[in-house]
Amino acid sequence: MKALYAILGVLFISLQYQLWLGEDSVRALNMLEEELAAQQAVNADLAGRNQGLEVEVLDLKNGLEAVEERARSELGMIAQDETFYMIID
Repeated sequence: MKALYAILGVLFISLQYQLWLGEDSVRALNMLEEELAAQQAVNADLAGRNQGLEVEVLDLKNGLEAVEERARSELGMIAQDETFYMIID
């Protein structure tokens, strides 16, 4: 009977080791869940950025106001009937 208890004890310890410290253990699962949460946060940020870029692209394709606004801010465009003033500090 003692041998049976010893075998069952060794089996129990072996299974507990695999559950808590083995390759597919609870610890590995927790680490994977943390990585998943971090990747989901990165994906959410990138999805928001993509949505903003999509709105900007649609605005540039459909409206002349957006094109004119970008040309004014980035290229310094002025209209034909406007006067350009440069204020130096």
